[in-house]
Parts: sequence; structure tokens; C-alpha cells
Amino acid sequence: MYRGFKDMPVWQHAMAVAEQVYSATEHLPKKEDYGLTSQIRRSALSISAIIAEAYGRKHLLDKVNFYYHARGSLTETQSHLEYSKRVGYLKSEEADSLDDRLSQLYQEINKIVLALKEMHSD
Repeated sequence: MYRGFKDMPVWQHAMAVAEQVYSATEHLPKKEDYGLTSQIRRSALSISAIIAEAYGRKHLLDKVNFYYHARGSLTETQSHLEYSKRVGYLKSEEADSLDDRLSQLYQEINKIVLALKEMHSD
């Protein structure tokens, strides 16, 4: 189906979101470098990393579990974005735009999980 994880649209979407999160957090206060900035970037980047790891797994249920972990990192990122918006670190429009992209990505991951579960039940 795909030659590698980099060919997967869901991985490409996750990587694009991680890049956008990186750019959005460039101007967070210096005091947050080892706190929120580091956490939000790490959780955003881990979405694509976990998707790549799922790609490399052989067993379907193992893959499903990794996609669930990717969803966990995704919702963690959404929580960090919401906090950043509430304390005034990010503009509402920017945080909301990222949240929308993450919600779309969540749906993409759900579709993959459903497809994998259907394959497993056959």
C-alpha cells in the first residue's frame, strides 16, 4: 500500500501539525523553554513519531495500540494549546486553527483504527 510511513497522508498531516506547533511556540516566553514550550513541542512531534512506529509494527492489534497512543499525544497537545490560549501565550485564532487541524487528524486516526479492527475481525 505505502512504500514507507512517509508516504502515509496521516503521517504527513501529523508532521505538518508538529511544524506548525513549533512555529506557533517560537514566541512563548523564555521562562517556558524547559516547561510548556518543550512539552507542547514534544507531544506534537510524538504524534507523527508514534504513527511511524505503528507503521513498522507487524501485528494489527499492536498497530491499533500505537494509533491509540498517537491519539493520546494528540489530545495532550490540544490541552497544551488550550492552556497557552487561556494564559495569553497564543492568540485565540492561532490556537483554534491548530486545534481544528488536530481534530481533523484525530478523525483520520480513528478511520485507520476502525479499518485495522475490521481487518482483524475478518
